[in-house]
Amino acid sequence: MVVYFDNNATTPLDPAVADKMCGFLKEHYGNPSSIYPLGRAVKEIITSAREAVAGALGAQRGEVFFTGSGTEADNWAIQGVLNTLPEKREIITSAIEHPAILNQAKFLEKKGIQFRYVPVDGSGIIDLDFLRAAVTPQTALISVMHANNEIGTVQPIETVVAIAREHGVLVHCDAVQSFGKLDLDVVKLGVDLLSVSGHKIYGPKGVGALFIRKGVDLCPFIHGGHQERGMRAGTENTVGIVGFGEAARILMERGRKDRDRIGRLTESLKEGIASHIPKVIFNGHPEKRVKNTLNVAFPGLESEAILLALATKGVSVSTGSACSSESEEVSPVLLAIGLRPEIARSCIRISLGRFNTEEDVRVFLRELPEIIVKLRQISAFDPEA
Repeated sequence: MVVYFDNNATTPLDPAVADKMCGFLKEHYGNPSSIYPLGRAVKEIITSAREAVAGALGAQRGEVFFTGSGTEADNWAIQGVLNTLPEKREIITSAIEHPAILNQAKFLEKKGIQFRYVPVDGSGIIDLDFLRAAVTPQTALISVMHANNEIGTVQPIETVVAIAREHGVLVHCDAVQSFGKLDLDVVKLGVDLLSVSGHKIYGPKGVGALFIRKGVDLCPFIHGGHQERGMRAGTENTVGIVGFGEAARILMERGRKDRDRIGRLTESLKEGIASHIPKVIFNGHPEKRVKNTLNVAFPGLESEAILLALATKGVSVSTGSACSSESEEVSPVLLAIGLRPEIARSCIRISLGRFNTEEDVRVFLRELPEIIVKLRQISAFDPEA
């Protein structure tokens, strides 16, 4: 039996999405930029998919621009603002952003852009007082993620927006991990720019979107043809967009029901871990978090040893962000919330999704305690100490 508990890294393709994509591939091959019927038919299908993604975000159709990924959307948001406002050379972000933001910051800092990093408390919530004090006349953009991909903590984006509005500063939100896990409404959030990705909502990889609020001036990111209304050149990933649109439609139909069921499974899993394994630490905010995510520390052990032992039992979990899994560095997110490096190295991330079952939870709770006992015996860890 295979138990997949790494849905924050990517989700399985929903069978209905796969069927939609296969049907499209068999019937439609026209270039959406062509004006003859074959091309116009594909253009209409893309428009329908755009409407679905916009609907799932509470946005207008014309505010959604398709990209190749959530990472591309993040890069476009930050660099697009900097290119639009060349007189402003500062960006404010948080200390626990996704590598798509933090590694981009390292690159831009070499080009003279200043980044101010807002610290977080022990549960991962940003310091709003620090944020207020960090804004200067040179600030071009505040970029804060909605839900953290490693610990699940949800940020007070509406308050971030209110602070930004006091200074006339734009706000970008990486919502890749909250899309599908929370009721996402760009009007309620008030953000100017927001990034999402198809493969986090049971759609295909290789497609994402950037919400650009109507009236926000943003430079194009890829130059060339007129695709995406001149904002993102290149022939569209038509089949990916079709799949993304179908995933968004399914999300609107069953998203809340899925979230409730996944939340119950995750809570059962948390209670089982806490009751069967002594000396564990749960990271992230206990309430203000996406309900599918658990980040758990097992002091005295190495997370990779736990991960590999679980893999031999057919169970897939993660040590953190999928985009930094090949790095040997300690997670910056876990260090930012105050964990000592040796504790941070003992953490695993468990993230549930639409296709997980109660049986998955039972299998996990049967296998994990035995693995932890054996690893602690090897490491001479004393759970009673």
